[in-house]
Amino acid sequence: MCEAKYEMVRGVLVEEFELDPEKVRPDAHLIDDLGIDSIDAVDLLVRLKELTGKHVPPDRFRSVRSVADVVAVLDTL
Repeated sequence: MCEAKYEMVRGVLVEEFELDPEKVRPDAHLIDDLGIDSIDAVDLLVRLKELTGKHVPPDRFRSVRSVADVVAVLDTL
């Protein structure tokens, strides 16, 4: 896992969704552990696009379940 991308995703989750930094770990489940719903996921995609300049196709985000999954999708762009 790319540490820089993980830290970027972690930062977005902490800042944008006001999450406890201790809870945002690679294995944290977006819905069950962090309370990220589908609208939040869209907001996350928009923010990541702003930061990376890369479009994340929504169909590639459907299988995302954890913070590590988000980073893995970014690694493939």
